[in-house]
Amino acid sequence: MSLGSAPDASTGYLMTKFYQQLKQTGDKAQALRQAMLSTMKQYPNSKKWAGFTLIGEP
Repeated sequence: MSLGSAPDASTGYLMTKFYQQLKQTGDKAQALRQAMLSTMKQYPNSKKWAGFTLIGEP
């Protein structure tokens, strides 16, 4: 879930990395953390990726 508007390019990058990590680890929190770290390197402006968080249990 995003806490605000998010640019398409960085959001797509983050989601791709998130699902790649989730497939590898099976841990949603760890997958989001690793995806954010990777996205941070690609998109240094935190406004482009920092507004995402996990909510609930899928």
